[in-house]
Formats: sequence, C-alpha cells, structure tokens
Amino acid sequence: MKRVLIRSGKSPFDVVPVEEALQRDVIATNSGNLIFSDATHKILETPGTEVVSNGIKSLVTEAARINKEYDAFVVPLANAFRPSFEPQLKRLTRLIQRLKIPVVVAGVGAQTGLNYDPARLKPIEPSVREFVSAVLDRSASIGVRGEFTEQYLKDMGFRDVEVIGCPSLFMYGKDLAVHKRAPELTAESRIAINGSHSAVQKQGLGKVIERTHARYPHLRFIGQNLSDARQLHWRDLSDPNAKVKAIPTHPDHPMYAEDKVRVYIDPVTWIDDLRGFDFSFGSRIHGNIAALLAGTPATVLSGDSRTLELCRYFDIPHLRIDKAPADLDPARLYEDADFGKLMSGHHERYERFMGFLDRNGLQNTFTHGDGGAAFEERLRKLSFPAGVRPWLEADLGSLATRMAFMQRNIAELTLDNERLKRDLARAKAGSRSTKTAGTIPAPSVYRRARRVVGGPIRRALQSGR
Repeated sequence: MKRVLIRSGKSPFDVVPVEEALQRDVIATNSGNLIFSDATHKILETPGTEVVSNGIKSLVTEAARINKEYDAFVVPLANAFRPSFEPQLKRLTRLIQRLKIPVVVAGVGAQTGLNYDPARLKPIEPSVREFVSAVLDRSASIGVRGEFTEQYLKDMGFRDVEVIGCPSLFMYGKDLAVHKRAPELTAESRIAINGSHSAVQKQGLGKVIERTHARYPHLRFIGQNLSDARQLHWRDLSDPNAKVKAIPTHPDHPMYAEDKVRVYIDPVTWIDDLRGFDFSFGSRIHGNIAALLAGTPATVLSGDSRTLELCRYFDIPHLRIDKAPADLDPARLYEDADFGKLMSGHHERYERFMGFLDRNGLQNTFTHGDGGAAFEERLRKLSFPAGVRPWLEADLGSLATRMAFMQRNIAELTLDNERLKRDLARAKAGSRSTKTAGTIPAPSVYRRARRVVGGPIRRALQSGR
C-alpha cells in the first residue's frame, strides 16, 4: 500500500478534547487550516493509499524516517508566502531538501494588499525561491491559489506553476450546491459573521459587527485563532490579540456574554453547525468556505490578496472590504450574492485539480476510490467536541473538567522539572569532573544541557524561593 504523509495539525479522525487541542495547538494557530488539510486527506485516501498526518512538524531530523516510511509528502498550504511565515517556510524548505520522495504542494498563496503589489514580499524572495526550487525538484508542478501568486512566481522565473485554488472546496468532489433558502434576510434570520483581529481593528469590521449585532438577534460570530479559542474556554487574555476588545471572542464584548460566539476545533462540527444558518459573511476565507461546503450562502469581505485571488478563482461572492459602505447590512450582501458561476464552474475547476494530482503521481478518492464514502462513514462514527463557546457557566461539571486538566498538567510539569534538574546536575557534575582531570569539557554536552534545561530549571527554582 502507498503511504502519503500530509502536513496537517491532526488527522480528521483524531478526536481531541478541547483542553488538549488548545494546549497542543492542533489547529496550527488557525482552525481554517484544518478545512483544507481535512479535505486533502479525504481526497487522497483511496483503497491503495494510506494518508498520515505529520502534526505540522518540519523536523529535518525526521527526513531519513520519512524517506524510508512514505512514498510522498503532500503539503497543503495557505498564505505561506508572507514575511511573518518566513521562519516556518525556511524550516519546511530544509526538510524538503533532504527528502528523496515526491513533494507535492497543493494551493500555496502569497499575501500582500488588495492592489496585488508584491513590494512587501521582496525581503522574503530568497526564501520563497529556495522553497519553490526544492519543491519543483521533487514534483511536476507547484499548485497555487490564484492569479496573483501565479504571476508572483512566474516573475521569479518559475514556469511549472498551476492555479488550482484550494483543496477545501473539493471536499465533496464534483458536488457543490449553494442556494438561498429565503427570499431575503430578516431580523429572524440566522447569520454567521467571521473576521480577523486585523480586519476588526484596522479595516472597519468592528463597526460592521456592532451594527449587525444590533439588527439581528440570532447573529453568531465564529472565530478561528487559537487565541480566540483560549479566550472562550479559559478567558485567557495573555495573547497580544486580547488588546482587540471589539472582537466578540473577547470576554468584554456583549456577544461573549450572550453566548453568541464559537470556535471549532474540527471541520466536521463547524460545517454541520453552519447548515442551520441562512447566511455567512466576513473577512475569513475559510470561515465562509465552511459555510459554502454546508450549502449555506456566503460572501467574503476581501481584505488582502490571499482572499481576493481565491474568491476570483472560485467565483465566490465577495466585496473588497475597503469599498464596503459605512452602513453595510448583510441583507444587501445576501440580495446581491449570485452563486451561479461558483456552481457552474465548479466541475471544470474540479477536473483541473484532479489533473494536477494525476500529473504529480497522486490518486484521488473520486477517480480511484469510493468517492469518500468510507471516509465519511468513519468520520460519522466518531463523537467530536462541540464548538468552543464562552465560559459563562459556573456549574461544578464545567469547573471539574477544567480543573482536572490543569491538575494533570501541573503533575506532568512537576515531573518534567525534576527530571530536568537531575539532568542539569549530572551535566554540571560531569563538567567539574572533567575540569579536575585537567581537560577541557566537551562543549556539545554541557551547552546542549544548559540550552535545553537551563531556562526551565532557573524559572522553577526562582518560583520556589
């Protein structure tokens, strides 16, 4: 059987309790990542292919094992060509350079402003060039999200670039049906809104949320960041995002107190919940793609190149956020939204994506398998946690779950600290013994011990004073 390793925070079949999911960061800082990684997992799983998640690890030390145990490494990415992602991109490049198996990148994007000006990406160009070169040495082509990223790479001299969009919208293969269930939105309509901290703070989305909340009693905000989830579940305000109080995941926001906020750890529960909504809108591309996969109409408020190029490629209804009227009302967005091109062009885009997989030696469940039936059946037998919601209740059951998790972690950290202190003591003792013998201590052992255990031990000792 062929084994494919996929870069993803977790397998679609991993049922992870909320506390553990937030501690391990299985969403890789943004739950939208799991939408396209789960879709890729499903698409690639055939009777002759086993798909395994790597947990977002990009460890160079794992290269030999990966070469030995897997037949291909598939890397679904989002806006990876951006300055803030450069360290992760470099680590991923170092791993890929050591791989001897095919490496397939499905749906990478470059991120800049709505004007498609690549100037801000100039400082990371060497890193992007090295990454793309390493990938193309191990694949027939690289799949990108849209027109801007395609031109960006071609301007660097790369030719084997294919626009394939994002795997997420092919989660159900050729099927994509999105229809308005009501002639218009009213005060009784169920509306989902989403948005990033940046869009809320700098692009006017905070005011849109405030006005929509006042007009529509059944509004729900769906966050995606790890910090969003931690604010809901733990009321944790330690992240810099906590400075943005106009986002509904903040405990001071009125929607928080009204229990009108969610963050989903698993795409299956996210999509299922959105089936019950009349409309979704906001600046999060995968928040709205989740709605479209649920058959729920959605409009994207595009705030940068990564959302704009994907909307243009898939013909997703969208409005540039910088051109949104001051009195933006979702009822008008709903009225203007036309899903005809999204659906009529889906089959052609689907064939293009499957052709990309074929050219890169990957089979898909729709052509070579059961269309994902076994995947869905296995998924539906599992019981995933519901969406993370605001911590408002003070019942003993809620407190007991959280306290039990914290107690287990305190015990584990205590054991870890004791072990680290012993390791450091042995390293220091070895160093003194070597010096007494008149020889220079082996720096690799002692320095490595100090680097790995020194900081935690010092903090533990200080806290114990």
